[in-house]
Amino acid sequence: MISIKNILASSAIAISSAIFAQGTFTSNNFPQSYETSSSSSSSSVSSEKLMSAKELVDIKINSMMNDPVLRNANWGFVIYDPKTKKIVSSYNENASLIPASTTKLLTTDTAMKLLGEKFRWITQLEYSGNIDENGTLNGNLYIVGSGDPSLGSSKAGASSYSAIISDFIAEIRNKGIKRVNGDIVLQTAVFKVNKMEKLPANIVWLDNGSYYLPVGTTYEINPQNEKLIAKQSNPFVENKNFYYVSPYINQMVYADKFEGGYLTTKLPEVPAYLANNLRANMVKRGIGVSGKVVSKLTDLNPEKRETITSYSSPTLADIVYYTNQHSDNALAEATLRMVGFQKDGDQTLESGRNVVLQHLTAEGFDTKGLNYMDGSGLSRNNLVTPISQVKFLTNLMNEKYYKSYFESLPIAGQTGTLKKSFYGSGNGQIFAKTGTLNKVKTLAGYMKTYSGKTLVFSLLINNYGGSVDQVKNRMEQILEPALNL
Repeated sequence: MISIKNILASSAIAISSAIFAQGTFTSNNFPQSYETSSSSSSSSVSSEKLMSAKELVDIKINSMMNDPVLRNANWGFVIYDPKTKKIVSSYNENASLIPASTTKLLTTDTAMKLLGEKFRWITQLEYSGNIDENGTLNGNLYIVGSGDPSLGSSKAGASSYSAIISDFIAEIRNKGIKRVNGDIVLQTAVFKVNKMEKLPANIVWLDNGSYYLPVGTTYEINPQNEKLIAKQSNPFVENKNFYYVSPYINQMVYADKFEGGYLTTKLPEVPAYLANNLRANMVKRGIGVSGKVVSKLTDLNPEKRETITSYSSPTLADIVYYTNQHSDNALAEATLRMVGFQKDGDQTLESGRNVVLQHLTAEGFDTKGLNYMDGSGLSRNNLVTPISQVKFLTNLMNEKYYKSYFESLPIAGQTGTLKKSFYGSGNGQIFAKTGTLNKVKTLAGYMKTYSGKTLVFSLLINNYGGSVDQVKNRMEQILEPALNL
């Protein structure tokens, strides 16, 4: 960052030269009105017009150091050119600061990279047994879920529980089922429709129609039973039974038989709320159910079933859009745990954090100043540097899902958490994720300048003085001159 004294000194010389060149030191014989006009015209040659856009950005940064709102704050700012891969202007860009909800940038990117923007979670309704002439199902209903983080929430275009239940009951009637002489069984599966390259690790999966069911752990599995299929174009061969990521070679393999132990990892929660409400509504609408709602974690010998109907979640791109637009903490945390499950077969916070950190390291993220504690940014123990954020966002521009990711970011003055900001300069030109905690205000994303450039920026402010509105105002002031770059 250039010195404020140097900027003002060079500006003063430039102004003096301009005044002298325009002949303002002339005779006072001109009419008073002309002299006034000439003087006014000369004074309008402001220092701002003679400075570059970069100098104006630097002056604004310097002025903020003595601003009462930011004077005692710990803050960092950087504008980065993704084409030249160089810093345009910065202040304290290597400081580790609390990022608040800009943490969601890392969480949602990992999900998009690992699962793909078209990924959907499936919840399938099935039945076993037979339906007699009186419409009695002598068998079980099965609800096979896959950990849908949006199930029943009405978020991102997801259906409500009542809508899903109504659809399920309508399809049960269409099958001619008037009574169920059995249970409603809950299971978790990985559905083939998503065409994952690898199944979640640490679990042995049984091929069962349109999905894979967990049957046990890979812990201490016998490597002599393994047959490598990792190099085949289609790693899932229909006539084989058990699939898993080998703990010995970290590649997809299969075995004709499984003699391993019980699950040692945490699966996504089965949709118990959906099942209990389905049962209650079936009984209410005259479809009796003799059994209970039961959960079946593993199933080595699943009974033959027929599909009644299935429900698909919104795409991951839709869920990421909702998460970033509304800064939805629940979806962010659920997404973090899902990436942990999809990669390591363990839906825990720790597993999700490890997967995100592995992804960031593989992408070249500078993790020196990073402390990634949760998926949403609610923890004040999260830390990141402004420079690492802008380099991360720059690298994202080369990803095939970048368009969807970019569109998930709120637009200044128009959408999401930025709708009530940037009413003047910057309206429609800043696309960024916001972050707010007590005495923490952050913003990171992209800006489209008046000259048509796309620049990347990060502005992280901790321990500011004054109100939220006051610090938002200062943030807008800092970014405003950058639009002229």
